[in-house]
Amino acid sequence: MENLIDKIKAVDNSSLVDRVETNLIELLVQQNLKVGDSIPKEIDLANSLGVSRTVIREALLRLRMVGLIESRKHRGAIITSPDLLSLLEKRMIPQVLDEATLREVFELRLVLEIGMADFIMERVTKEDIEQLKEITSTEPDLSDSMHFQIQHEINFHGKLYEISGNSTLKKFQSMLLPVFQYVHASGLLKKEVTVKKFVSHKGLVDIIEHGSSEMLRNGMRNHLENHFMRIFN
Repeated sequence: MENLIDKIKAVDNSSLVDRVETNLIELLVQQNLKVGDSIPKEIDLANSLGVSRTVIREALLRLRMVGLIESRKHRGAIITSPDLLSLLEKRMIPQVLDEATLREVFELRLVLEIGMADFIMERVTKEDIEQLKEITSTEPDLSDSMHFQIQHEINFHGKLYEISGNSTLKKFQSMLLPVFQYVHASGLLKKEVTVKKFVSHKGLVDIIEHGSSEMLRNGMRNHLENHFMRIFN
């Protein structure tokens, strides 16, 4: 009896629209369609897949919602380049995310800011450095021992993401920062730590102006040390 049970295939409980949506994506890939190419008309798709136009219409609506296709006047539906972060952005609401997700998003931002050192050092300009100096000129002298100042974080780290030259990273930062702030203020990371002195924003600017990618990675890791301590301790 056990062997028989093992051989029984799981029932496909996905809806017809689910399966048609999957088939449509596979069709677009198989036909090697590119951004700007038109896709077949609804009636042709319905006949080809053996389903009603209502099912096709619902499946196409889903593809429109994720930005894979869009309707154009006189051309019907065409392939588009989806905005990878648009759907995620609509769901990045700190107040409705569970604690595990909030903690992981908090950790994700720390990883990103250490990891983009090479892009910053490769693409920074003299004008960028002057702007960073202007941003940090308003920060207090003890900024290397003050734990978290949200406006300074927004101004300084936002500029770093801009310098990275990666628009996707920049959009990602704008989504992650409210979560970062929420986690900090919510008490989710309840472990109190003794705040140690760390590389300040002004110190990071000095590294960017005179140092190397490796020095910036190490400096950024040190800059974020107190946040890491709250996670690990």
